[in-house]
Amino acid sequence: METKSYLEEIDIQQYWLVLKRRWLIAATVFCASVGLSGLVVLRQKPQYEASGMLLFKSDRTSSLTKVGEKIGDLESLMREGNPLQTQAVIVNSQPILKQVINTLELQDKDGKALDVDLLKIAVEPVVGTDVIKVTHQSNNPKMAALVVNQVMDTYINNNIQSNRTQVFAAGDFIRNRLPSARRELEIATEALRRFKIQNNIVQLPQQATAAITNISNLNEQIDLNQATLADTIAQETVVKKQLNLAGEEAVNITSLNQIPGVQEVLGEQQKVQAKLATLKARYTNEHPAIADLENQELALNSLLKQRVGQASGSIRNISSTSLQIGKIKEELASQYVQLLAQRQGLEQKVRTLSNIRETYQRKLSLLPNLDKQQGDLERTLTIVQTDYQNLVARLQEIEVAEKQTIGNARVVQPALVPKTASLSKITLLLLGGGVFVGLLVGVASAFFVDLIDRSLKTVKETEKFFGYTMLGLIPKFEPNNTHSSFHQMMGTSVSPRVIVASSPRTVIHEAYQMLQANLKFISHKKVCTIVVTSSVAGEGKSEVTANLAAIIAQSGRRVLVVDADMRQPSQHHLWGLINSSGLSNIIVGQDEFSLAVKTVTNHLSILTAGVQPPNPSALIDSEGMISVIEKFSESYDYIVFDTPPLVGTADAAVLGKWWMVFC
Repeated sequence: METKSYLEEIDIQQYWLVLKRRWLIAATVFCASVGLSGLVVLRQKPQYEASGMLLFKSDRTSSLTKVGEKIGDLESLMREGNPLQTQAVIVNSQPILKQVINTLELQDKDGKALDVDLLKIAVEPVVGTDVIKVTHQSNNPKMAALVVNQVMDTYINNNIQSNRTQVFAAGDFIRNRLPSARRELEIATEALRRFKIQNNIVQLPQQATAAITNISNLNEQIDLNQATLADTIAQETVVKKQLNLAGEEAVNITSLNQIPGVQEVLGEQQKVQAKLATLKARYTNEHPAIADLENQELALNSLLKQRVGQASGSIRNISSTSLQIGKIKEELASQYVQLLAQRQGLEQKVRTLSNIRETYQRKLSLLPNLDKQQGDLERTLTIVQTDYQNLVARLQEIEVAEKQTIGNARVVQPALVPKTASLSKITLLLLGGGVFVGLLVGVASAFFVDLIDRSLKTVKETEKFFGYTMLGLIPKFEPNNTHSSFHQMMGTSVSPRVIVASSPRTVIHEAYQMLQANLKFISHKKVCTIVVTSSVAGEGKSEVTANLAAIIAQSGRRVLVVDADMRQPSQHHLWGLINSSGLSNIIVGQDEFSLAVKTVTNHLSILTAGVQPPNPSALIDSEGMISVIEKFSESYDYIVFDTPPLVGTADAAVLGKWWMVFC
C-alpha cells in the first residue's frame, strides 16, 4: 500500500510538472476558447425577460356533486404531491399557447403563424407557496411582457369556462337525480313504518329492556309462589291425616255444615236422637213414644238428605253421622278446605306466571332479528335521506355558482416591460462551455505537446533513458557580485559563474558538494580522474568542471583542471587566464608541463587547451596523451577533464576509457 501511494504521488507530481512546463500552451488555448465563446456571445442579440405570477386556490367545482371531491380538490392533493406542477403543465400546454399565438398574431420569419414549439414559455411553481411564475424571453421587451400577460389571461379564461361547464354539468346531473332520490326516500320511510306496525314496535331497545326486566320479575314471583305452594302442600297433607277424610268428602262436609238449613235439620235430628236414647232407656222399642221419635228421626234424616242434595246439586250418600262432626274436626275440615283452595290458587298462579314468562321469552328471542331488520331499514333510510339532503344542498350551491364567473387562479403580479437585457441560458451555457472546453483542450494540448517532445525533461526520465544513477542535480542560478576571501585568493578575474567565488554557502554550493560526495561512492576503487562532458553544446559542462574542481580543492586535495575541448575551449575564460600555451602544446612537446600549468590556489591548478590543432581527436587518442595523463597522476590527487560534447566528437569517449587505468 505504501509503494502504491508513493507511485500515485509521483504521477500526480509528474502531471503537475508537465503543466508547469507547458503552461504557455495551455493558457493560450484557454484564452482562445474563452475569447471565441465571448465573441459568439457578443454577436447574439440581447434577450429581454418578462415574468408574471399566478395565485392558485382550491378547485371546489367537482365537490358540488360530492362525486370525486378529492380528485378536484387542490388542497387535498397537497399531502400526496404538488398540484401546482399539474397546473404549470396546463399553463404551458399547446392549446393555451396556440390561443396566445392566434390572439397576438405571432409570426415567424416567413410571415406564417408561429409554431407552438417555437414559443418558449417557462412555467415553474414558487417553492413553499401557491404561486406559479410565468416567464418569457424575447428580443422585443414589450412583446415579452405582452406574451406573458396573454398566457396568464388565456389560462384564467379557459379555467373559468371549464369551471362553468363543470357547474352546468353538475346541475343537470343533480336535477336528474333528485326525483329518484325522493322516491327512494319515500320507499325507505314506508318500509320502516310498516315494519314497526307489523311487529308492534315503538322503541325496540326500550322494549327489549322492559322484557328482560319483566322476565326477571316473573322469575322471582314464580320462585316465591312455588316456595309458598310447597309449604301449603305440606300443611294440607298434615291436616288431611288428622281429619281422616278424603279430600272431596271433607270439602263437602265442611260446605254442608256451613249451610243454615242443613245445620237446622242436624240440630233437630240430634235432639230427636237424644230423646230417643232417653226413652229407650226407660221403655221398650215397642213403646209409642219411641216409635214416634224413630219416625221423626226418619223424617229428619229424609229431610237432611233432601237439603244436602239441594246444597250439593245432587243426592249424595252422606250419612248424618258424617255430618255430625265435632268442633275441632270442623275447624280442621275448614282449614283443610282453605289449604286446598290456597294450593289450587298457587298452582294456577304459578302456571299463569310461567305462561307469561314464556310469552316474554319468545318475544325476547325474536328481538335480535327484529333489531337487525329495523337497523337495516333505518340505515337504508339514513343513507337515502342523507343523499337527498346533500343533493338539495348541492343544487342550491350550483344555482349560486352558475351565476358566478370565478376561476381557480388570479394574476397577482402582471408582467412588466423589462428595461435591461438578461443573460439567457444559452449565453451562460456558451460562457461556461467556453471556460470548460478551454480548460479541457488547454490541458490536453499541454500533455500532447509534452508527449511528442522526445527530450529528457526530468531526472527520472534521464536515469531511465541512460541507465545510470544520478550523482548530482545542479539547478540554474544567477551569480552575485559578492566576493569572498576565497575569491580574493583566486583573483578578481575569475568569472562569477564559479560558484565558490561568487555564492558560497548557497543551495548551488551545496549541490556541488553533494556531487563531490557522490563521486566517492560510484566505484569500490578510488576515483582520481574525472571526465566531464554533455550531450550537446551549451549545457554548462565547463561551469560544472570548474566548480567541481574548486569544491574538491576546498577540501585540501590537489586538483588539476584540464581543458580537453580543443575545438571551443572555455576554461581560460572562466579563470581569467591566457590560452597561449596548454594541453595541445604539451602533447606535441612544444612546451614544458611546468610552464603550461597555471596555479590558481595552493590546491587548484589549471591547464588550458592551448593552440587549436588541426585534428584534436588524433591528439586525444595519441601516445603523447597517455604520457601526459601518467605525468598528471603523479603530481595531483584529482584530474578533471573538460571535454567536448558527445554529439559529433569522440574525445570524451576516448578519455573516459583511461580514468580507471591511471587511478
